[in-house]
Amino acid sequence: MNQPGTSTSLFTRLRFVLVETSHPGNIGAVARAMKTMGFSQLVLVNPRFPDARQQEEAIAFASGALDVLGAARIVGSIDEALDGCNFAAALSARLREYSPPVLTPRALAAQLAAGDSLQAALVFGSERYGLPNEIIERCNALINIPSNPDYSSLNLAQAAQVLAYEARLASVGDSVPSTPIGFQGQAASLTQIDGMYTHLEQALVAIDFLDPANPKKLMPRLRRLFSRTQLETEEVNILRGIARQVLLKLGR
Repeated sequence: MNQPGTSTSLFTRLRFVLVETSHPGNIGAVARAMKTMGFSQLVLVNPRFPDARQQEEAIAFASGALDVLGAARIVGSIDEALDGCNFAAALSARLREYSPPVLTPRALAAQLAAGDSLQAALVFGSERYGLPNEIIERCNALINIPSNPDYSSLNLAQAAQVLAYEARLASVGDSVPSTPIGFQGQAASLTQIDGMYTHLEQALVAIDFLDPANPKKLMPRLRRLFSRTQLETEEVNILRGIARQVLLKLGR
């Protein structure tokens, strides 16, 4: 194999290799699985249809990943597919007597993410026959996805999605996006919140839900409840508006 390049990002170091894929829809679905996780290098080894990238089913299943599908390389041998790689991992649900070390997707992903010099390939077999022993034996690792032992068969695209997800997780971590999603209002001040509680207490007394002579722990519990919500100014105004309308209806 050739010497690896200088790029250190796993998103540019990792390629997905599909060997003798029968169904164009699976090729499109793998392209989509890759793109959702940020990967783009797709290599097809002797697909059943030479024009697999243009097949209607492949295009339909690729959905928004037509760029990954269209850029997929079609080669005639596993040697061509692995050219430039210094690490290859074969995926198989069936363990072999003579195979490289067996790793889970998570363990493999951690190894790939930590090895900046690894130009790696994930190798997937055909839907019907999987990978032949000669391809598995030349790989550095055999990947086995932990699954239900009574039904361990994953669709090709599902398996690719699991590997792509684990590789992304190992690269960027599992923290949520730092940029807030959706509407973010201004946090209510303590004065605004105290005013809301006063208003709300008046309404609860007016409808006889709260007995001021025997309040028990109602208001402290309501304060505890709302303190977990990080109230915004608009939300405080809504609650005060409800209390105001209650008091108006009762002529208070």
